[in-house]
Amino acid sequence: MDTSERTVRWSDRHALALDVAGTVLLALVVVPLSTSVRSLTDLSGARNLVDALCALGIVAPLAWRRIAPAAAAAVSYSVALLHLVPLGIPLLLPADLVLLLVLYSVTTHGPRWAHRVALGGAMVGSLLMGAMMTQGSPVGSAEAVGLIMIAATMFLAAWALGLVRRSGREHLEALVERARRLEVERDQQAQLGAAGERARIAREMHDIVAHSLTVMIAQADGGRYAASSEPAAATRALETIAGTGRAALTDMRRLLGVLRADATDEPGPTVVGTGPGATAPQPAEGDLAALVDQVRAAGLRVSMVRVGTPRTLPPGTGLTVYRIAQESLTNVLKHAGPDPAVTVALTWQSAAVVLEVSDDGRGAAAGSDGRGRGLRGMSDRAEMFGGTVTAGPRPGGGYRVRAQLPTPTRGPER
Repeated sequence: MDTSERTVRWSDRHALALDVAGTVLLALVVVPLSTSVRSLTDLSGARNLVDALCALGIVAPLAWRRIAPAAAAAVSYSVALLHLVPLGIPLLLPADLVLLLVLYSVTTHGPRWAHRVALGGAMVGSLLMGAMMTQGSPVGSAEAVGLIMIAATMFLAAWALGLVRRSGREHLEALVERARRLEVERDQQAQLGAAGERARIAREMHDIVAHSLTVMIAQADGGRYAASSEPAAATRALETIAGTGRAALTDMRRLLGVLRADATDEPGPTVVGTGPGATAPQPAEGDLAALVDQVRAAGLRVSMVRVGTPRTLPPGTGLTVYRIAQESLTNVLKHAGPDPAVTVALTWQSAAVVLEVSDDGRGAAAGSDGRGRGLRGMSDRAEMFGGTVTAGPRPGGGYRVRAQLPTPTRGPER
């Protein structure tokens, strides 16, 4: 911001005080000048008081020329016409020159209709002044026309300067308003981004924690029952619990590592691994086999079927396929009942990939605590990529989750 802009803003903040002080100083100069001009033509000085009052009435409204520009112009114009027509004082007083400042002020600060009316009033006043000066005075018609042209030109110049100043103020106000809107939009975008990020983190946490804990609970229950009769099965259950816990811990470290990177916004190298603080690629549809093996190790009878020619999916789509399968298998472990048979089918279509996870368990008869967000989370994930998720009981018994996600179409072969 340069010096002129700072000066303008300071002046706007103290508009009333500055205008009052300026009006007082101007009145101290203009009012005595107006009475002295009358004294040159009227030695008796009988009308000095009238001239002083007229001059004061023209100058005084400048005190509120910026807070009420239309009212100030109306008062000044009315007093000027009063001393010109009803009082019959054709002599041009020094205070009449203040009308140029009044017109400038109402053009700069007032509404559009006000400065247009003020310009019209100034033109009418110029004509009246010329007409009255030709009556009973030695001033000829040519001199009167010349005075009218001079007065009209001065008023037009003041009006034009006011328009230029008004345009600058409106441009500055538009820039300030635009900056304010951009700040509001930036804050809104930040809030929306934060809300979306919280939702994404909540889905990731749900998928990681719910699946891993479900597998670990299932293994712990099985190992507890088999501990007395089949120690080897209990050992395998403990190994599965340990492996599942380590995998969940790795996923948690990866997620927290991403959060720390987002919070500090410091770029750095990406380390692939499982050590502390390391990150790893997000799972995708290619990791479904490992997911099925993990669930199978937990004691679930699950098989996997692939149909069609696999294609490379965008990272977000591949992660969505994996998470939907993970959540579906977790729900089977929690709700399908004892020893269900599960099938995971991944079908590659020409413009979509379809994932189906079906079981022959209890289906709609399975109870729920009403606090799960799994199905809603699966639908939200699919909708982000233009896909759909349907879930419900199968006609022959059991339950099925079907997700369809669009995939990039392959170009023509050459």
